[in-house]
Amino acid sequence: MNLDGKQIVLGVTGGIAAYKACDLTSRLKKAGAQVYVILTKNACQFVSPLTFETLSNHPAVTDTFARPETWEVEHVALAKKADLFVIAPATANILAKMACGIADDMLSTTVLATRAPVLVAPAMNTGMWENAATQRNVETLKQRGVHFIGPDGGYLACGDSGAGRMSEPAAIAEAIDALLHPRRDLEGLSVLVTAGPTQEKIDPVRYITNRSSGKMGYAIARAAQMRGARVTLVSGPTQLQTPQGVEKVDIVSTQDLYQAMMVHAPQADIVIQAAAPADFTPDTVAEQKIKKLGDGMLTLSFRQTPDVAAAVGKNKRPGQVLIGFAAETNDVMKNAGAKLKKKNLDMIVANDVTAPGAGFDVDTNIVTFVTAEKKETLPCLPKTQVADELLDRALKLMQKR
Repeated sequence: MNLDGKQIVLGVTGGIAAYKACDLTSRLKKAGAQVYVILTKNACQFVSPLTFETLSNHPAVTDTFARPETWEVEHVALAKKADLFVIAPATANILAKMACGIADDMLSTTVLATRAPVLVAPAMNTGMWENAATQRNVETLKQRGVHFIGPDGGYLACGDSGAGRMSEPAAIAEAIDALLHPRRDLEGLSVLVTAGPTQEKIDPVRYITNRSSGKMGYAIARAAQMRGARVTLVSGPTQLQTPQGVEKVDIVSTQDLYQAMMVHAPQADIVIQAAAPADFTPDTVAEQKIKKLGDGMLTLSFRQTPDVAAAVGKNKRPGQVLIGFAAETNDVMKNAGAKLKKKNLDMIVANDVTAPGAGFDVDTNIVTFVTAEKKETLPCLPKTQVADELLDRALKLMQKR
């Protein structure tokens, strides 16, 4: 990691993970960066400003109205100085302030004023992280282009176990290096990604669906766009914001997905099918809302939906890379291997959706990359990191063509 000449503003907020920011400051300084630290009032309760001043060789800023050492408006000066703005740890409070544009202390004022890329490393209690308000704030910030790393899962200082632990300084430093030296290894390539569930109508007000949130597919689309690809995202109904720079095609049913893929797949260099289409759909759709019956029983007849991945595989063109997902609850490797062959895929991403930290509507995943030659299992990782790992392997498959 070489950060010579890079200027990084590091915001530290009030949480026990603030001590890890000392390690991060040291790592960045050793890599050649100039690090300017802003501490909130609460952060000072955990780590002394003097510690950061010693590690960074720069004054640590804590007070919006302190007299600066030079005649400049300090929050504006730091905002302009930054090549990258990092907040680690980032509490639920600072995420809420950033999402709402609140500027009531030095850190929130400076990050609001900066035009530099922003990277945040959340750290908080699991309940706070999973709270709907926090998740909405996170999605808002991602839509505005804020980058996230973590939080990781594990044992927390409060005694809980779950998502909320700040990513390790080494991982944050790697993310900083990646943002300051962005990879553009997918430039010139067209990437098609599917994401989310489908909805199969029963009557005008009811449908059957599944628990897919679309987070994995959206993470892949965002990562591919950041790495220079032209990205088309075919998405079922989700609550997620479309990543910036990504062309989105909305679908509802599996039949819609099939039709969209028949249009867009032939032009794509890499096709990544992370959506969770329904395998069955009602044989008939009632024209009116179905009412309760006297005997309390309702029988519905279902038929199979089109096998979208198999259809895309059947029409695979030379040089094209096809990747699928196998979300399973049993016999994961056996089922994934069968799908790899049946659907003419170059790689399939297998995961057990019943495993803690994997599956639907969580921010982490545990996957195994399966090709005809090998199987490679990753540890529990944020879906954003899984996305880049997947794209790395997709590119290698592309280069073998």
